[in-house]
Amino acid sequence: MAEPLSLRVVRIERKTDHITAIRLERNDGGRLPAFTPGAHIDLHLPNGLTRQYSLVNHPSETGHYLLGVLREKAGRGGSAWVHDRLTEGMALQVGTPRNNFPLVPAERYLFIAGGIGVTPLLSMGAHLHRGGAAFHLHYCTRSASETAFLERIAQQGWRDRVTLIHDGGDPSQGLDVGCLISQHEPGTHLYCCGPSGLMQAVRDASAHWPSGTVHFEWFSADPVVTNGAKDKAFTVALARSQREFAVPAEKSIAQVLAEHAIPVETLCTEGLCGTCITDVVEGAPDHRDSILTDEERASNKLMTICCSRAKSSRLVLDL
Repeated sequence: MAEPLSLRVVRIERKTDHITAIRLERNDGGRLPAFTPGAHIDLHLPNGLTRQYSLVNHPSETGHYLLGVLREKAGRGGSAWVHDRLTEGMALQVGTPRNNFPLVPAERYLFIAGGIGVTPLLSMGAHLHRGGAAFHLHYCTRSASETAFLERIAQQGWRDRVTLIHDGGDPSQGLDVGCLISQHEPGTHLYCCGPSGLMQAVRDASAHWPSGTVHFEWFSADPVVTNGAKDKAFTVALARSQREFAVPAEKSIAQVLAEHAIPVETLCTEGLCGTCITDVVEGAPDHRDSILTDEERASNKLMTICCSRAKSSRLVLDL
């Protein structure tokens, strides 16, 4: 992984009561590493936490990174630190952009966002608007006062591509997902990001869509792949270093390797960021991630060692 960038917080702007926009730049005002729509960066916070946030701005805006951060009521301290402790002028270590939610070529795009899940779709929308592509965003929030970045969309000239849905806190009054995506128009790709309830509803309603046309970015572990099944012990072998370890039911592969001083990189520990994706040489992984595609999982050639386990009694990894 590339060395982190040292960036400065040049602007903090409250967008709603619970969402704050953060603008980051180099100290010298120089260009930042390029990114593609849907990309995110890792913020290495001074309290020792690392958190991933989607880039809001258009990829052509090379002099800054713009983030939207929601204060998570049930979070683990990252968003609270950003809201309570981050100040303008502060220096932060920031990972170079990565994209686990990329736009793929399509005739048209349907976007569904819930709350802060709009952030990666903002960059996508700006990119598609400039290119003259066909797309529409359904943006679901609790109320108008909790709908962030509308002024940015208006300034960029694609407000007419957005349908706002306010449910007042009652999901039954929200977007009729089943009706919206009951029919798949050939050439259309669907992108969805938001709270797990919305994501699950979209996944269920789009089950009939062709493989590869529906794309999700999860903010927390997908409850379907973390279904609470009783974990079992298994053995993990490392093909290159010729070492072998027992992985007990209560520990992950990454934890066991770290205990034996095997260098592995992990960040989210929930199969969300892709940092720990590892090649599988032999065996059948029990995939618990929310990042690999269905095709990648079916191939059993890759796995996230921070959370995924084994269906077979032994796994051999390319480590």
